[in-house]
Amino acid sequence: MDLLHSWGVDLAIHLQTRYSRYEGLFSLASAVADLHTTFFCLFPVWFYMRKDTGVRLIWVAVIGDWLNLVLKWVLSGERPYWWVHETQFYGAGKAPSLQQFPITCETGPGSPSGHAMGVAGVWYVMVSALLLIAKEKQCPLLLYRLFQIGLWALMVLVVLIVCMSRVFMAAHFPHQVIAGVITGIVVAGIVSKKKWIYSASMNKYLLITLFLTFFAIGFYLLLKIVGVDLLWTLDKAQKWCIRSEWIHLDTTPLASLLRNMGSLFGLGLGLHCALYSGIKKNTNAAFKMGCIMISLFLLQFLDGWTFSSDNHVTFYILSFCKSAFALLIPTTLVPWALYRMCKGIKLDKNL
Repeated sequence: MDLLHSWGVDLAIHLQTRYSRYEGLFSLASAVADLHTTFFCLFPVWFYMRKDTGVRLIWVAVIGDWLNLVLKWVLSGERPYWWVHETQFYGAGKAPSLQQFPITCETGPGSPSGHAMGVAGVWYVMVSALLLIAKEKQCPLLLYRLFQIGLWALMVLVVLIVCMSRVFMAAHFPHQVIAGVITGIVVAGIVSKKKWIYSASMNKYLLITLFLTFFAIGFYLLLKIVGVDLLWTLDKAQKWCIRSEWIHLDTTPLASLLRNMGSLFGLGLGLHCALYSGIKKNTNAAFKMGCIMISLFLLQFLDGWTFSSDNHVTFYILSFCKSAFALLIPTTLVPWALYRMCKGIKLDKNL
C-alpha cells in the first residue's frame, strides 16, 4: 500500500504545483459535492419538480453515506496529509511537502471518499431523472441521444473535477476517490430500483432509521471491544493538521451518521405529517415555485444556525434535530403555510 500511497502523493503534489491557480475551483467543487448541498439545495427543487426523484435523492444520499461510514471503519484508510509525516516509505530521505487547506483536515478514515461517493450517486439519480422526463415528453430519438450523451458527459466532468479536488486538497488518495465513485454509482443503481421507498410508511422510516443507527453504533462498540480504536484518525488529524481551527467535529463519522439519520427521519415525518389536508391537490406551477423559493431561503437561514462542539452529546443531538427539521421545511411547513396564505387571500377577495 505504501507504493500506491506514494503515487497518490506524487499526483497530489503535481496537481498542487501545476494547477495551483485553480485552488478556488477545487475548493468550490469539494464544498458543493458535500451531501449538505443535496439536503439543503437540491432536494427542495427536485421534490417539487418530481416528488419521486426528491425522495430517491434522500434515500441514495443517506444509504450511500451510511455505507461509506461502515466501509471507512472496515478499510481504515489513511489520508495523504498525515501519511506523508508518519510513513517509513521514504526512509532517511525528506518526505514530500503537501500543502494543506481549510477543508483538508477531515477527521475520519480516508477510504472510500465520501465526497466522490456522494456526488456520483446524486448525479446518477439526477441524470436518470432528466432522461426519464425527456422520454415522457416523447423527445425525438436523435435529440434524446444527444441529450443523453451530453448529460452523462457532464456527470463525468463534474465527478472528475470533484475527484481531482479531493486529491488536490490532500484529503484523499486517487484510489480512494475511484472506489468512492464506483460504490456511489452501485448504491444509486440498487436503491433506485427499490419501488417501496416511494410509499414507505412512517413506521418503516422509523424502523430503518433505528436499524441503521444502532447497527453502526453496535459495529463501532464491537470493534472497540475487540481492541480496534476507531478514533485513531482523530488523533492523527489533531497531530498533523497545521491549523487547529481547520479540525471540525462535524467531519467525524458519528456526526455524519446522526446528520444522515436525522435527514431520513425528517423525510418520513414530512411525507406523513397530517398538518394540513387537501394541499396535495394544489399542483400549479406558481405554487410549486413559491414553495421552492421559500424553502431555499429558509434552509439557508437554518444552515447559519451553528452550535458549540464543547459538549459532544449535545452537539450530536442538535445535529440530528437540525437535519430532521431541514427536511420538514420543504415537505410540510412551507407548503402548509403557503397554502394557508393563499387560501386566506382568496377568502378576502370573495368577501
